[in-house]
Amino acid sequence: MSFLKIAAASLALAFVSSHVMAEPIIDKAAPTFSGKAADGSTINLADLKGKTVVLEWTNHDCPYVVKHYDKSSNIPSLQKDATGKDVVWLQVISSAPGKQGNVDGATAISLNEKRGAAPTNTILDADGTIGKLYNAKTTPHMFVINPEGVLVYKGGIDSIKTADPADISKATPYVKEALEALAAGKKIPNPSTAPYGCSIKYAG
Repeated sequence: MSFLKIAAASLALAFVSSHVMAEPIIDKAAPTFSGKAADGSTINLADLKGKTVVLEWTNHDCPYVVKHYDKSSNIPSLQKDATGKDVVWLQVISSAPGKQGNVDGATAISLNEKRGAAPTNTILDADGTIGKLYNAKTTPHMFVINPEGVLVYKGGIDSIKTADPADISKATPYVKEALEALAAGKKIPNPSTAPYGCSIKYAG
């Protein structure tokens, strides 16, 4: 292979890699995806146009997730409030097989029932395709997509980066305020924040 062909191939590979791992941009179209859900259905983001969509990366064994579920019911309460207003709330599990947090569909459903959680559905992303598409880094890591399919929020569930449930009431509730602002037709006050939690357990 000639030097020019090698260079061209390397450039193409670099472009593909950077595209796949590109940071999703606020006020731009949210990356589209299709994924298998815990109930056996297939979820296509494109099919959800016209609805507000929340993506929540989760890992039930992560202490930061436990803070917002088992120790406080903070996220289940947000889920119930949002879905009651016709928001589509999708958990995403990107833990690889053999890694912390990886579960099958039946287990994901059972966990949510035990915790009183109320997402619209749970996407099983064991190969990490959707997680890497969104550059999801932590559990939890949150994204809000408006009815036009535009990403309007990305970052943490709130502003205090601890695993202590006592801090929830003191924190700025970023996701809650984003959903409230969006519903009211107002500008989202903190559209991009730093996520916190356990690192997502991708393959490799």
